[in-house]
Amino acid sequence: MQRIWRAALVAVVALALAACTNAAATSGSTSTDQLRIGTLLDVTSWDPANADIGFDGPYLSAVYDPLVALDKNSRPVPALATSWSYSPDYLTLTMHLRTGVSFSDGQRFDAAAAVQNLEHLRSGVRSGQTYADVTSVTEVDPDTIALHLKKKNDSLLYYMGLGRSWMASPAAIKAKSLTAAPVGSGPYTFRAGESTPGSQYVFTEQPRHWDRATYPYRTVKVFPIADPTASFNAMLSGQLDVNYANAADIPYAERNGWNVASKVATWVGIQFTDRTGKQLKPLGDVRVRQAINHAFDGAAILKSVGQGSGVATNQVFPAGDPAYDASLNDRYPFDMDKAKRLLAEAGYSDGFRVTMPMSSIFQAWQPAVQQILGQLGIKVTWKNMSPADYQKNASTFPMFVAVVALDSNSAASVDGRIASRQWFNPNPSTEAFPEIQSLLGRIQAATGDRQTALIRELDAKVTDTAWQDVWYQANNTYFSMKGITVTPITGMMFPTLRFIQRG
Repeated sequence: MQRIWRAALVAVVALALAACTNAAATSGSTSTDQLRIGTLLDVTSWDPANADIGFDGPYLSAVYDPLVALDKNSRPVPALATSWSYSPDYLTLTMHLRTGVSFSDGQRFDAAAAVQNLEHLRSGVRSGQTYADVTSVTEVDPDTIALHLKKKNDSLLYYMGLGRSWMASPAAIKAKSLTAAPVGSGPYTFRAGESTPGSQYVFTEQPRHWDRATYPYRTVKVFPIADPTASFNAMLSGQLDVNYANAADIPYAERNGWNVASKVATWVGIQFTDRTGKQLKPLGDVRVRQAINHAFDGAAILKSVGQGSGVATNQVFPAGDPAYDASLNDRYPFDMDKAKRLLAEAGYSDGFRVTMPMSSIFQAWQPAVQQILGQLGIKVTWKNMSPADYQKNASTFPMFVAVVALDSNSAASVDGRIASRQWFNPNPSTEAFPEIQSLLGRIQAATGDRQTALIRELDAKVTDTAWQDVWYQANNTYFSMKGITVTPITGMMFPTLRFIQRG
């Protein structure tokens, strides 16, 4: 789940430079043959097992085909797997594969290649979590594979489509050479000789690609630009056609006639890692967690720190998601008096002491946290650390300031944000909350509309128990020149190339 951490890094870079804009805009338009993308981060790895879902999408989607893709509504759709079906017990996923596809080194894509790739992904440091419930992958016939699961997994196809089913050459996997260069069957060929690592990556079309119509550009160039101001200025000067944008620059983009696309990407707030009070006794009382929720004015923080780019909400299900319930946003109206009463009822009228981690990534929110918790009598001692150490150590504290990526799949949100162990949630402790535990079991057994209804019940229950303190959901924003449309996908920090189209 490395993309969750990189989401926090993205948030602070955008916030830190929000005021550093250039208002002198010039009009521009894109070539119909070339697409130039400015993204925030460099490629993590060309090996799909080690790549990051978040910002690696433009790079990897150029050179690799996935077994499963997503449509604009985050529903799994065919790619190299043309169709699939589950067994009645949902423990076997059978996939039928596209024929006539070869990798750039001449290796054939078939069932044996798909099995080798999935075994490679199952063992990957970053990709392995997607396949945690897969016990084995077998070849049924040359064009069919079967994934065998130890339990029903409703988010597997979603994660595969999100960026966890890129298929690479079996020979390159065996040679362990993917870290140096990609070898895939994708719509473009990587031009290493024309590329400069960390600066520019050039890809040229594969004219005979099976899905050529989805990838209309003859040449794609991706530029990792960590400074949003530099990226914005590159758009102004006509050097980029698409960029990862700063919400503060939206007025200038609109004035210039650029397309602006935004969608919620992360939730921002305080993560509670200790909901049972084993580490910090007060947090074991639901009234204390509820008090903290009432004390923070999420809408005000969104406006003052988040540049107003997002949705004020207290939920971890994305706004617009079938499981999202707008009525729950009234559960914790900003009310400092009520927060103090709840603390007093819990026996902490004078507050308590807590140690929280802090790094440069989260300093934009630190003053608000210090002031608001201080008004409740909660005295914070900050332990400063580097961004890398924050990721490693933040969850060892009972609570910490968090920016956590959202998923555009309800089942994935249940698993990744509530039920399972993650770096930011090492002790879900659902067993200590019988109603939540019961709902998780019923959700696991349900399908379709019944499952969605149960997930909405779970959303209400975790909101009532103040599972975390969500202030708002923050948008990711993308600018594009006239003639190019970007479709944001919650779960992808930067959309893959299939979501960057002419139009």
